[in-house]
Amino acid sequence: MMSEDVPITEQENPRTAEIGNLPTLEVVRLMNDEDRNVAEAVSRVLPEVAMAVDSIAERLATGGRLFYIGAGTSGRLGVLDASECAPTFGVSPDLVQGIIAGGYDACYRAVEASEDDTQAGVVDIEARGVKGGDALVGIAASGRTPYTIGAIDHARSLGAFTVAVTCAPDSPITRAAETSIVPEVGPEVIAGSTRLKAGTAQKMVLNMLSTATMIKLGYVTGNRMSNLLPRNAKLRARSARIFAAEIGTNEGAANRALEAAGGDLRAALVMHRTGAARADVERALEETKGVVQKAIQKLMSNGKTTA
Repeated sequence: MMSEDVPITEQENPRTAEIGNLPTLEVVRLMNDEDRNVAEAVSRVLPEVAMAVDSIAERLATGGRLFYIGAGTSGRLGVLDASECAPTFGVSPDLVQGIIAGGYDACYRAVEASEDDTQAGVVDIEARGVKGGDALVGIAASGRTPYTIGAIDHARSLGAFTVAVTCAPDSPITRAAETSIVPEVGPEVIAGSTRLKAGTAQKMVLNMLSTATMIKLGYVTGNRMSNLLPRNAKLRARSARIFAAEIGTNEGAANRALEAAGGDLRAALVMHRTGAARADVERALEETKGVVQKAIQKLMSNGKTTA
């Protein structure tokens, strides 16, 4: 008999009780069947995700930052999502940051004991300078991680907006955070291995939190990454395609426009739309935190355009 005190993420899954005796194809089919439930679980918490996005975007629009914090798989997922924001949306790497128990070494090597230290979470967010105008998302599949709960409690005491992302309803972390997002995916294929369904659900939620926030802040045009920073060949080619699609030209002309803008897609778009000099465009982008449309509006209101 399973104790009611055991979180659902640690309980045994009766549907996979014989998985160790099945042929390989049946093992992966059973895993796939379980994964089908994840998107449905996330769909049930979309109102909470949207509420969190609106509050996070409000903080970031007024100078705040977004922090993810967690331990183990949860912490690694936060670091992953945070690290992708700067190249995808052309924002400062300081705008979205990931904090993981045990430090960045824990991204590739297990440092699991660190999650039991409540005060360590407090120390880590203090080291990053978390303040009242920021947002902090605590990620913990079981909802019980002392490190993450300690960080949420402290951040909330500072006035920061706090979010819990967990797969365990009515868990300690949901009581600590201001807003809770709880996709209930049930017991794992392998009991307690929350890198599986719980990790997938958390990744889906983090995708939404960061992407929807950046959309609301103006870092996407239509469905195009109009603010990406083209720092390698693949991204330079993507920038040319985005410019060509935005302006309605060919990639040859797009490459010439990007070259004139120093390879900066944002600057190339603003220069084309306004006819303003590159120096004025770069200044406007800096003053508008890199948002293309706001930079265009600023230049037009200041009479810096020739378009």
